[in-house]
Amino acid sequence: MTDISVGSAPAIATVSSVSSVSSIPSAVSPVSQAADAEIGSGLGSGSKLAAAAKPRKSLLHRRRQSGQDSKSSKHGLGYWVLRLALPVGIVAVWSLIGGSGAIHSYAMATPQQIVQAAIAAAADGSLWLNVLVSLIRVLEGFLVALVAAVILGMAAGLSDRFETFVDLVIQVLRPIPGIAWIPLAILWLGIGEESKVYIIVIGAFFPMFVNIVDGIRGIDKRYFELGAVYEIPRWRFIRQVVIPAALPQILTGIRLGLSGAWICVVAAEMIGATSGVGYMLSDGRSMSRPDIVILAMLIIGIVGKLMDDVVRWQRRRIVTWL
Repeated sequence: MTDISVGSAPAIATVSSVSSVSSIPSAVSPVSQAADAEIGSGLGSGSKLAAAAKPRKSLLHRRRQSGQDSKSSKHGLGYWVLRLALPVGIVAVWSLIGGSGAIHSYAMATPQQIVQAAIAAAADGSLWLNVLVSLIRVLEGFLVALVAAVILGMAAGLSDRFETFVDLVIQVLRPIPGIAWIPLAILWLGIGEESKVYIIVIGAFFPMFVNIVDGIRGIDKRYFELGAVYEIPRWRFIRQVVIPAALPQILTGIRLGLSGAWICVVAAEMIGATSGVGYMLSDGRSMSRPDIVILAMLIIGIVGKLMDDVVRWQRRRIVTWL
């Protein structure tokens, strides 16, 4: 009877019921014996595992504490001065050029005009409505893409035959940008919500699929051999070894997929939409309102940055050994 547990470091298999390494049959391959000898220190009674877990947790705590200390010292006054110097300088020069009349107001809005447009849009509620509509569309398309990428990516990462079966189609479709799918999406699904969600799914699926496959393929083959030797059930092995070991790469793919989804929703909303941040861009262009156009562009950048920061923060929390 075997028991596999995964530590906080990249997937480590431990077997509680095995009393010694010498009990492994001689038919085990040399690679498997080497891998088993490498983790032999983890084999033994539950008390030994509990005792070994304490220094590991203490080490992780010290690493987290040292990382927090270095981060707090790094993010001092000098750090923020350096970080904000360039954007503040750009806004200052932009205001000076706009105030001097060197640029016509119908071609380029000043920062003051953009702030006024933002206040007006926030006051009448159109700003919050457009951002909320875009976020809902991104969430719908991203979740569909995530489920498809996890299922197909796991299958391709664990099965050489399935990867060979889908690889050619994936590699041909992957370089095609999501924007290029807009004409077909309109022809197939019309200009309603379905076509926009379809474009978002296309933009988010491929980065997640590729990273999931690469994460699984990057796992040490000795873990798969040990799983076969100890006859670990396949679903248990995937849950306790494969997913934890590939998790950093999977989360990187989620981060890239979310960015791709946000880019695609803006592109999709610029065609045949009546709400959303992309609609703000298109509407500002049609009304010759550069302040609205630039405001929408800033919203796209700020919301995209916030979503990326949230994913990075969750990645550091989930993958504790990073």
